[in-house]
Amino acid sequence: MIFEPFSIGDVTFKNRIVRSSIGGRMAYYDGTVNNAWKNFELRFAKTGVSAIVSATLNVNPIRWSPLEYPQISDDKFVPPLREAIAAIQAEDCRYIIQIGDGGSHVQTSLFSQPQDGYGPSPGFDLLYGYRTRRTEMTVADIEQTVHEFGQAARRVRETGADGIEITASKGYLIHQFLNPAINRRRDRYGGSVERRFRLLREVVEEVRRRVGDDFLLGVRISARDRNRLPLNLRWPITWPPRTYLEGNDIGVYARYARWLRDLGVDYLHVSNGYGFINPGETPGRFPIDEARQFANSTRHLSAKAAFRAAIFNVLPRPLLDRIMNIGWTTGEAANLDDARRLRAESGLPVIANGGFQRRSVVQDALASGACDLVSMARPLLANPDLVELFRRGREAPDRPCTLCNRCAMRTTLFPLGCYEPLRFDSSADMEAQILDWSARPDVPEALPWEPAGTAPPPRTGQGEKAFARAPSR
Repeated sequence: MIFEPFSIGDVTFKNRIVRSSIGGRMAYYDGTVNNAWKNFELRFAKTGVSAIVSATLNVNPIRWSPLEYPQISDDKFVPPLREAIAAIQAEDCRYIIQIGDGGSHVQTSLFSQPQDGYGPSPGFDLLYGYRTRRTEMTVADIEQTVHEFGQAARRVRETGADGIEITASKGYLIHQFLNPAINRRRDRYGGSVERRFRLLREVVEEVRRRVGDDFLLGVRISARDRNRLPLNLRWPITWPPRTYLEGNDIGVYARYARWLRDLGVDYLHVSNGYGFINPGETPGRFPIDEARQFANSTRHLSAKAAFRAAIFNVLPRPLLDRIMNIGWTTGEAANLDDARRLRAESGLPVIANGGFQRRSVVQDALASGACDLVSMARPLLANPDLVELFRRGREAPDRPCTLCNRCAMRTTLFPLGCYEPLRFDSSADMEAQILDWSARPDVPEALPWEPAGTAPPPRTGQGEKAFARAPSR
């Protein structure tokens, strides 16, 4: 089934594998996409995926994290996106733009600014966001957010993209409103399951009004919040404890899925967990060294950020590794059972996400009816030819993604690519593949991707010394 076409509305996917949302510093300082971004996306289109879901393009011009991530908060961003998307579609690859607002989970900024702490209710969260305290949004703030999503949706259609996906996961603003431990409001936007859903409902209605009934509209949604993972310090403690530790369960999200169907949503993109990164959204390992790098890069932005950096620098690495990896697993198809439940409850087409990279696992997920398409990002970043390997009948690449999550944490600081030393023969080879990702496609590459089973030529020199010192798992 992997290579059978599938249609949602008027959009046909040539196979069942979708490149999931993955972000990086590939835009100009003002958020305008550039050729590095276009060439990065083109690499996936050229290697056989049926569709690409973009990084989360910011709808708010202030809550923007970090610099050099793509924006869609102004009309000026449309023409460069339109040009790049046309080139991607010329490779018989559909392009879906994901839009969102990080809310109080905005992680970096040029200077600390109050708007980066906006959320449904006041509170403290050590792991996510850089502002020391979360600030409660007014009703006027919420109404402005709905307007911004609508305007972003209009721009998405003007780019010529094939569809739009609303981010209601990853702990971003909409997800914060859905989560009962984070949203403690008592007005029309909080206090019950229905009222916590109101922001998402208003956003979906406004987006649909702006793009029309004939435009593909999906929602990226978590199937469970699992607030307790990864280990975090969050205040205030809410009652009952299960709400504080778990947030919404699959039963609540099944209701949300049915309501989204009734609102005219065309598909669900199902992941898991609350916040990015977390064991449900990015199963594998918590990347201690990369988390330390990130914490040090943002420590100047607030007292909380400075304290967080101190923890990552003072505590011994083995202890941090043991603490932060509580609850993390490396299982494939981590969210498949929940995707199956939401598909059955809603009757909508479902894209499943969460650690897929073996042919038989993808095939079984599709054949069992648990989902209609499978999305992945890290495995494709590690092995760009993965779809072609599946087409040739290969079960897995010789050097599969280890789900180390180094790439997920490095996106705010470094070029996108695979940073797992265990997958390369030398640091020089690893660096060459990373820098090659967004190279001009018409320029001969210094180090082409090696065919499966072919080891790159040996290299010697200083790079090998640095590589030997790299931490491994």
